[in-house]
Amino acid sequence: MRDSVLWRKLSHVIMLLAATLQIDAERAIDLFYSTNTYRQLVDPKYGLQLMSDQYILENVLEELKTGGNNC
Repeated sequence: MRDSVLWRKLSHVIMLLAATLQIDAERAIDLFYSTNTYRQLVDPKYGLQLMSDQYILENVLEELKTGGNNC
């Protein structure tokens, strides 16, 4: 069950990213999976799974904007 909840969260964030950047879902997937935010989201020790989709999206956008590392 936990995996399906995480999968839905990932898909929601990806779709928000696509809408925000006005890009297709495939490009949004590529961008999202290349971020440190994604790596933190799938690692339970960070607790990012508990945050809202919007919060995660903002982290992704900031990381993409700065090209930085959001660790």
